[in-house]
Amino acid sequence: MSRIQVRPATLRDAKAIAQVHTAAALHAYKDVVPDEQLKAMSSVEKRQAYWREAINYCEPQVQVAVDGDKIVGFVGFDRSRDPKTRPTTGEIWAIYADPTHWDQGVGLALWDAARDGLAEEGCTTVTAWVPLRNERALHFHEAAGFKREMSTAKTAVVGGVKIEEVRLQRSLN
Repeated sequence: MSRIQVRPATLRDAKAIAQVHTAAALHAYKDVVPDEQLKAMSSVEKRQAYWREAINYCEPQVQVAVDGDKIVGFVGFDRSRDPKTRPTTGEIWAIYADPTHWDQGVGLALWDAARDGLAEEGCTTVTAWVPLRNERALHFHEAAGFKREMSTAKTAVVGGVKIEEVRLQRSLN
């Protein structure tokens, strides 16, 4: 039985979410974004402000994974932000686990919570945008049943760096 519990985030969780987000991003994007840009993107304070606002306005909905009393991951999900998508399409806006908890079921627990939350909102499909060079994230999503939609590949700017992203999609049924 997993010791990881998932619950809705509270405003008090914003700093811990920002710390997890920063630590995970530094590891995940190490070979994707140049070091200088990565360091510039690693402001816990900026991320904390973003996640406080997200939690406060429930956009996206945010859930945290807790191991004991420590937040070790989070997921943000809501309706798809992509133009011209059906109202029954949800999106994983962000899903991160603390690198010290990678491969310990945190991502799966967060995905399960997001899937359930999106289904409760009436969504029938879910998407996620993932950098093509982030093999770990691509593998995670594909193991969860997502399929790449290569026709959606686009260039996004992250911290001033251009990154190729692709949308992944799966049914919630």
